[in-house]
Amino acid sequence: MADLNLMEKIISLAKRRGFIFPGSEIYGGLAGTYDYGPLGVALKKNIENAWWRHFVDSRDDMYGIDSAILMNPKVWEASGHVGGFSDPLVADLKTKKRYRADHLLEEQGVDPAGMTLEQMGEVMKEKKIKSPEGNELSTPQQFNMMFKTSVGSVDGSDMTVYLRPETAQGMFVNFKNIIDTFHPKLPFGIAQIGRNFRNEIAPRDFIFRVRELEIMEFEYFLAENAWQDTFEYWRIQMRSWFSSLGFADDDIKEIEIPDGERAHYSKRTVDFHFKYPHKFDEIGGLAYRTDFDLKKHIERSGVDLRYLDQATNERFVPHVLEPTFGLGRHLLAVLAKSYTEDELGGETRVVLKFPAHLAPIKAAVFPLLKNKPELVAKAREVYVMLKKEIPQIVWDDNGNIGKRYRRQDEIGTPFCVTIDFDTLGENPALKDTVTLRWRDTGAQERLTVSEVAEHIRSAIR
Repeated sequence: MADLNLMEKIISLAKRRGFIFPGSEIYGGLAGTYDYGPLGVALKKNIENAWWRHFVDSRDDMYGIDSAILMNPKVWEASGHVGGFSDPLVADLKTKKRYRADHLLEEQGVDPAGMTLEQMGEVMKEKKIKSPEGNELSTPQQFNMMFKTSVGSVDGSDMTVYLRPETAQGMFVNFKNIIDTFHPKLPFGIAQIGRNFRNEIAPRDFIFRVRELEIMEFEYFLAENAWQDTFEYWRIQMRSWFSSLGFADDDIKEIEIPDGERAHYSKRTVDFHFKYPHKFDEIGGLAYRTDFDLKKHIERSGVDLRYLDQATNERFVPHVLEPTFGLGRHLLAVLAKSYTEDELGGETRVVLKFPAHLAPIKAAVFPLLKNKPELVAKAREVYVMLKKEIPQIVWDDNGNIGKRYRRQDEIGTPFCVTIDFDTLGENPALKDTVTLRWRDTGAQERLTVSEVAEHIRSAIR
């Protein structure tokens, strides 16, 4: 069941605390665009880095790239995007606003999967579905989702190009470069994290469906006879990844996509759905793309993209498995999973219980009182020492200590380090120790600065 109240709370907190802002807000915004603030950028980078470590740096069979957003338009003709990358669109006949026909059907409890445009139109007419404004709608039409632009000179010889709708083709067109440069043995993968652009008719659900998005994915090249076992291997690895983000088993559903509903290149697809506030919805997917893409690029480019097996001297076109992960959707999932309202010390609080390795800020350091110069000086000394070892540490002396704790809880900081009079030697037995507070429980303990550093390092590994 949708928890729209939770979504509103997340949206409010995200803006108030500097995670995510509406795009171009001072000019009234632009639907489907968002800007990441300081904490949002840090959280996003932490997810990216964790993904790269999990799937690329920890392995010997992965090669990372960063391909160009603008590509020769023949790439998209070969891949089928120019002719087939589209969504069913209807228009409000009075206001001329456009809407996704499949979304309007879903809102009426109708599953549009596998329907033709004609069937969608018939069902919408039968159920008397109107626009959100209550007006009559046009018949459904296909709408290509790629953004067009042009490159060239002012003499009219411009070439139409597209902002890429997926990162996958960057891996396919660089397949030969990786083969020629690194001579990898099958199976191996080419990975990248990059921006993609989709002219969504109806962006919605905060950052879940947007027009500019980032995807983390890799193409894993292998022999055809190995695809089924390897598919199962990557399905389990994707489950392991979701677990590392703090997701429980029942937070994720696997959806087997049936014949007739898969992408044109796929022979098998499993979508992974996360329990978002609005509903279970897609966070990633695993597709068996066969040899479709490489063969299409061989046909269109005339370049030999076959793989040479050194052991058998056989040349063949490898098949491909594609694990895909939406970065913005991961960030929204982490926010939703971490958002907690509980009671601590007799007071209600909001706390983001991020896994420590994902938290934008690892610890906050502050003096017990900011109007005592000796406490401030010592706290600054501790802050500088810790920040040299763990950069994602902040200084906070705004308000009383209770307000600081609540503020740090609300942005998900796992630890707070307080310098008090015992640190200065008021109690000789506690001289040069500090108080370390744990976010989730509010528990506190006295530790030396070096012990604090080790606790934090251990938690964020």
